[in-house]
Amino acid sequence: MKIEQLLQKQFGYSQFRLGQKEIIQDILTGHNVLAVLPTGTGKSLCYQLPAYLLNRPVLIVSPLISLMEDQVQQLKASGEKRVIALNSFLQQEEKQRALKNLAFYRFIYASPEILQNAVVVEALKQAKVGLFVVDEAHCISQWGHDFRLDYLQLGDIWKELGSPLCLALTGTATREVVEDIKRYLSLPAVNEHIYSMNRSNIAMKVDFVASIEEKKEKLLMYVSELQGPGIIYCSSRSWTEALTQLLKENGIQRVQYYHGGMEPNERMLVQQQFLENQLDIICCTSAFGMGVNKSNVRFVIHFHTPTQLEAYVQEIGRSGRDQRNSIAILLYAEGDDDFAHSLLEIELPSSDIILYCLSYLRNHDQAIPLKQVESHFLYTVGIQETHWRFIRYYLYRENVVKNEHVQPWKIPESMHETIVAAVNKRLRNKHDKYRAMKGFIETKECRRHVLLGYFDETGKSELENCCDCCGLDLENYKKTNGEQEQWTFQGWELELARLLRQGEI
Repeated sequence: MKIEQLLQKQFGYSQFRLGQKEIIQDILTGHNVLAVLPTGTGKSLCYQLPAYLLNRPVLIVSPLISLMEDQVQQLKASGEKRVIALNSFLQQEEKQRALKNLAFYRFIYASPEILQNAVVVEALKQAKVGLFVVDEAHCISQWGHDFRLDYLQLGDIWKELGSPLCLALTGTATREVVEDIKRYLSLPAVNEHIYSMNRSNIAMKVDFVASIEEKKEKLLMYVSELQGPGIIYCSSRSWTEALTQLLKENGIQRVQYYHGGMEPNERMLVQQQFLENQLDIICCTSAFGMGVNKSNVRFVIHFHTPTQLEAYVQEIGRSGRDQRNSIAILLYAEGDDDFAHSLLEIELPSSDIILYCLSYLRNHDQAIPLKQVESHFLYTVGIQETHWRFIRYYLYRENVVKNEHVQPWKIPESMHETIVAAVNKRLRNKHDKYRAMKGFIETKECRRHVLLGYFDETGKSELENCCDCCGLDLENYKKTNGEQEQWTFQGWELELARLLRQGEI
């Protein structure tokens, strides 16, 4: 069967989008592929279609449980039954049964963390994986905007699985990140498909405000006037809830917040309501959006300044996936800089936290189960999980962890100094990235030109409605007179039950 026929039969599309066909053809002819496709252009199809021709399981390494679950549900909704996600949602009995039968599945989603488990890797070896997919592959790079240390082990895992075909996918990557991806995966040869991240249908605007109160006033104005649906990005969980309350107090009822501190079923419900057009606005942290397949988002507003351009591009790319005109607005105040620098500092462990963790481990004279160590640090002491992961990576790198046990006597005397130096190097890089973000905000030139230049592209302004520096008519993005059907929130339990019943129908 030709791939165009399979595209129509299995996915209901009459033609491929930019880059998809070329990537798929390379995979089917036995080439490893590294693909950079802009957000919203259908990266998932690049591994989903080959899965129906390879006749061996496809392993997709995915960074977020919510992203995995969303993609699993989309595949199941299309009639695919041979799909599973290996994550914490699985009960122990379900997980054991799944590991025994992995060869049955066509699509296997897994986090990079679960692939550190030797039992899981052995089960995947027995399943004879035919395609190894690294989604959001920029996470491999130490300069990627969502640094995940367990991603650095994926090259070794790929080799342990017998070096099957490999597809590395990302929506944003500088040339430096592309080279990092190739180096860390240790691919002997790879075909690159790198496309422009420019989304010409998304206009960009920066509003300079004097205070947080003026920011709120601007936000209310935009949400009241702009055509929706829309997404409002905040830098903290508390702000998502505060802005949701602000909007509701001002007569905007079809709005909910979304952040990583919510229960999984609550997050799933909000996401589904937004997808079904029962909500017009989502106030969220960066936890929302990755893999959410909603084509008609008309605006994205950043209430706080993103700490780097990679995150900004990913987040504004969630608008206008239907190729219609959309707008991205960033509300900037001088105080945002202090807030951003504080966020950068708390993302990494301090010297004192590193010293405490190493001292605690050195006080033991026998091997300690890794789970016991993690439980103590995360739940008894209250160390942030991201901080512990950073330290844990260096414990693995120095072979301090073996067979899921920490061996304290193997901790080098220089380890504290080594980890502190790595933290400082990472912080310098983060501050460099924020300076690039500030350059984009403060430019008097075309914003698209500056943005594309950061990603090593030759950028140029669009003919109309490019950005506020080139000229922008907000009237093109305002609401029409049409009224949307109103919906009243009935509570988590009732709404979730309603959605589940609808899904069954």
